[in-house]
Amino acid sequence: MNSREAIKLSLDMGNMVGLAYLEDMTDDELMQRPDPGCNHINWQIGHLVAAEHQIIEGVSPGSMPALPDGFAERYGKETGTSDDAAAFDSKETLLSVFQQQRAATLAALEKQTDESLDAESPEPMRAYAPNVGAAFSMQGSHWLMHAGQWAVLRRKMGRVPLF
Repeated sequence: MNSREAIKLSLDMGNMVGLAYLEDMTDDELMQRPDPGCNHINWQIGHLVAAEHQIIEGVSPGSMPALPDGFAERYGKETGTSDDAAAFDSKETLLSVFQQQRAATLAALEKQTDESLDAESPEPMRAYAPNVGAAFSMQGSHWLMHAGQWAVLRRKMGRVPLF
């Protein structure tokens, strides 16, 4: 197994867990918060997609398709407290945009070499992704981190554990 294959395993695990938790959830349920101090799940998904776009574009310029108009702004820090469902995208749209971004992430990963994965990431992201490999790898763990909140909300809704 090479570095790219190991990183892809991490991406695939985050994808599998995250999408399994979201599969049977409705748009209304995605507007719920695991706790009053947490962002609702709709916002979290948009945040994950926008972050992946920004991070991978940062380490592999020109590799990511454009996000829909206003997407990054809808899912910025300033909107996390809004409960106005009309201000956010539907689950269908969110997952479609995610699939486009993830496909581009995987394509960009395939073009990396061991040397390019070892290269320093851009300065603004070095605190959480010191090199290009870490920037790619964190896309899976970022989804898993948020999926932990989704598991709690699912239990509060009476759903059985999936994992």
